[in-house]
Amino acid sequence: MTSTSNPRDLRAELETLTTEAFRPELAEIDRLPTLDIARLMNAEDATVAAAVAAGLPVIAAAIEDIAARMAQGGRLIYAGAGTAGRLGVLDASECPPTFNTDPAQVVGLIAGGPEAMVTSVEGAEDSKELARADLDALALRACDTVVGVSASGRTPYAIAAVEHARARGALTVGLSCNANSALAAAADHGIEIVVGPELLTGSTRLKAGTAQKLVLNMLSTITMIRLGKTYGNLMVDVRASNEKLRARSHRIVALATGAADEEIERALAATDGEVKNAILTLLADVDGPTATRLLEESGGHLRAALTAAGG
Repeated sequence: MTSTSNPRDLRAELETLTTEAFRPELAEIDRLPTLDIARLMNAEDATVAAAVAAGLPVIAAAIEDIAARMAQGGRLIYAGAGTAGRLGVLDASECPPTFNTDPAQVVGLIAGGPEAMVTSVEGAEDSKELARADLDALALRACDTVVGVSASGRTPYAIAAVEHARARGALTVGLSCNANSALAAAADHGIEIVVGPELLTGSTRLKAGTAQKLVLNMLSTITMIRLGKTYGNLMVDVRASNEKLRARSHRIVALATGAADEEIERALAATDGEVKNAILTLLADVDGPTATRLLEESGGHLRAALTAAGG
């Protein structure tokens, strides 16, 4: 899994990347008081949201296509190395408890596998073969979406993942933090969030990492909104797997219906704790089995089920 790039060529390539640029005005940052460094870092972070805002039309177009594929049973698959890979794994791992998705529905692939979450795996990010093998292990389908994530936009693992997925007919998204990146060029949707040089030269876990986290939040969250996983701004598909989430489930039903505590507890008991079903029983005055049927017929969209029930 070693790189075939000439070291001198690679150094020259890195010198052209905005994310790798050296900032001479910060060359003595280590001599500043801690509070001044913190202020500098905070000011840098404050620019990230505006950079993401510039990419919103491309992000929204990608989300529309992702949601359409997932509505047909497709999966959302993130693929990246290092920090970018970890952010994809993080976003994927948050979907089951937040939206009650199957763990196989949103997947995070990181070059080098689970070990790479906590340590560097030699050569993994440079291996195009590894990316192809990781996707083949998932039995990629045309209704799936693969999002390659790479701050530099040149990471071989991320580019190969996108190229391999596109060749299989899957939807592809390339998320990077440099303009005119190879990753964006390889994808159906190229999202380039240019945040500029980092406070620490080349440390793309900083602004670039923050930008990628913000975009991944959008890709998963808004897709789930489009798929009916929310009712308004309420997480009606939340999985109540602990006491805190059980309390949150009760509160969500209360906010959606205005029902009394006793009614809510009866509704949750009658629907095996399913928040969306409980809300439907209360707002449409139907029983648990009817709520289940209406939601199945509406593809899980609570508003559509309410309309069907005459609620």
